[in-house]
Amino acid sequence: MASRMLGSQAEADDAVQEAWLRLSGSGPGEIGNLGGWLTTVVARVCLSMLRSRNFREEPLGTQLPAREELYPEEEVLLVDSVGLALQVVLDTLSPDERLAFVLHDIFDLPFDEIAVMMDRTPVAARQLASRARRRVKGAEVPGGRDAARQREVVNAFFAAARGGDFDALVEVLDPGVVLRIDADFPGSPAFKVARGTDAVASQALNGLAPALRSVELYPVFVHGMAGMIAARRGRPLTAMSFVIAHDKITEIDAITDPERVQAIAAAAMGE
Repeated sequence: MASRMLGSQAEADDAVQEAWLRLSGSGPGEIGNLGGWLTTVVARVCLSMLRSRNFREEPLGTQLPAREELYPEEEVLLVDSVGLALQVVLDTLSPDERLAFVLHDIFDLPFDEIAVMMDRTPVAARQLASRARRRVKGAEVPGGRDAARQREVVNAFFAAARGGDFDALVEVLDPGVVLRIDADFPGSPAFKVARGTDAVASQALNGLAPALRSVELYPVFVHGMAGMIAARRGRPLTAMSFVIAHDKITEIDAITDPERVQAIAAAAMGE
């Protein structure tokens, strides 16, 4: 459960260790339901760790969307279809969305229990999971249907970045494009999110282009989305996925955390 929520085995080990320390410090008879207690503690530790990353957290006061319903069999098919590459999409969710989705859709915990772990109401927990589910469903782009065109658009993006062609970059980007990254590229200032064609094109030229000079690129499909693995001497360094609509890039997600990149590369490249 910790591995699913955190996407990092090292962090998952830390979360379980913290739960064990808390369990060791409890007195006899303090815990009535050991399984439930451990699940709650691990979930809260993971949520705290996700929030501490300060990565794409939703601001306070954000209105949750209207509730969406799925039949139980649809939820099972959705979870079964994502596999290891679900990590790419999970990393685009806020900590609360991620926790609600993982605990309910993957581990089948009821929203009444999830709400207690998150200090929210069951209705809010359900809405968070619904919001995450829509994001996961929206990322399911059948690669075989338009794979060639997706790859052409992504290749054009990297060719423009390599060539320092700002206008060509803007040409392949949707006006509302969003670039999200969990760390800075070498030699560039750290940032979290860039929005709009000018901002994303500038980040591609100032951050991505210099890094491209020292890496090899491996085209992949990550969870049905056109993607690219950047590696140096065969070691994956960065995983990038692209959402493309009407031949324009609408979203770019870049992950540089070593453990996440290794897991994504293994799933995407069949290693």
